[in-house]
Amino acid sequence: MSSTWKPGVALGGLILLVTSAVAVIHVSAQSGSQGVAARQVTFTKDVAPILQRACQNCHRPGSMAPMSLLTYEDVRPWARSINQKVSNREMPPWFIERHVGIQKFKNDPSLSDDEIALIGKWVDAGAPMGNPADMPAPRQFSDQNKWVMGTPDVIIKMPKPYKLDATGPDNFVNVLVDPGFKEDVYVSAIETKPLGNGFRVIHHATTQMVEDDSDSSGVFFNEYAIGKEADIFPPNAGRLIKAGSKVLWNLHLHPDGEATDVQVEMALKVFPKGQQPKYVEFTQHMGDMSDLDLPGSTVTRTDGYFRLPKPAMITAFQPHMHAVGGAMCIEALYPDVRADSARPGAARTDTINCVSHFNFGWSTTYPYAEEVAPLLPTGTVIHVTAWSDNSPSNKFLQTDPRNWIGSGQRTIDGMAFAWMSLFYLDEADYQERIKVRQATASTQNQQ
Repeated sequence: MSSTWKPGVALGGLILLVTSAVAVIHVSAQSGSQGVAARQVTFTKDVAPILQRACQNCHRPGSMAPMSLLTYEDVRPWARSINQKVSNREMPPWFIERHVGIQKFKNDPSLSDDEIALIGKWVDAGAPMGNPADMPAPRQFSDQNKWVMGTPDVIIKMPKPYKLDATGPDNFVNVLVDPGFKEDVYVSAIETKPLGNGFRVIHHATTQMVEDDSDSSGVFFNEYAIGKEADIFPPNAGRLIKAGSKVLWNLHLHPDGEATDVQVEMALKVFPKGQQPKYVEFTQHMGDMSDLDLPGSTVTRTDGYFRLPKPAMITAFQPHMHAVGGAMCIEALYPDVRADSARPGAARTDTINCVSHFNFGWSTTYPYAEEVAPLLPTGTVIHVTAWSDNSPSNKFLQTDPRNWIGSGQRTIDGMAFAWMSLFYLDEADYQERIKVRQATASTQNQQ
């Protein structure tokens, strides 16, 4: 089935229903340009604080971005380019459709309409520096390998770098490490990252926990890809590492013209010895579309599904596609619990989120704020809709857009599924959480 999409529109005819349990819609009260129309905008007073919050974590010496944005002298030559990138919402890399579904996330680096308008006005005025006394104190970075989640309790590292040639096909590498876990460990945060220039050639670096030597594939634990930072779990939730588990790294590498030593390490924050969280958090594929058929010069829609066997709270969403990826939406299809229902199937649906401009260069994860994280009953079907853009308009495409593309592991192949992080609840816990959500919504409506 082939179809096209338009930016800013709920895709594929999905129905958006706003409920206290799942979704909210963000609508800007006024345009950013109205809010700053009468103001004098300078770098030191207005633009530098925005860059510190949303840009400098990557745009600094030794990090992954191509230029530093720490000082006025760094920024001034790039002023018009910055304005274009932020106006098009290409930077910072946060691609959630802003008027569809849930809009409250943890660690959201995206710019508000007012912030974008400030940058635009500053550039239109000639990018003035302003009063040096207005410049905020510089952000402090320890080094390139600063952990976003804070100081870790455990660091696990590949024993030696993998030497990737400058040219050639994609490399798929497995590295098994025994960290020496003598007892069960519950993890409250995980962060995986490459050292040095490894981020330039890594499509992904996943970790599996091999709990039994007879099953060498292991259980999925964590993934690094460009744009992903730490997995920080909600309070009283954690991920389990069983005693004796070994760590299996699976590296998908694509040469970029320069020989690279690829070295990856993973950091953990763990619960105190003897403390067990109430919920075991995990991440898994949902809606896998394993037999893609993508004709040349065509945008193709595909659909995948996953049924929740128990009540669940979804804590994060990450669309996963390859270079041919165009867009993805996820929605909840609720079970029909009405005794007098005249038809089978879902009684209602909620669009949870859409990414209307998938960017292959950024595997961004969207972690939900706890008070709005999707809270879903047993039997809910997660419907994943993906659009693959095998056409000349896809600037990330690495093959001739006239050629057919099918499913595969290479970056030039097709792939589409959603990484979903979640934990299951018992029925009593689920019902209590629903009551709290409803009471909160009622209070807000009264106010």
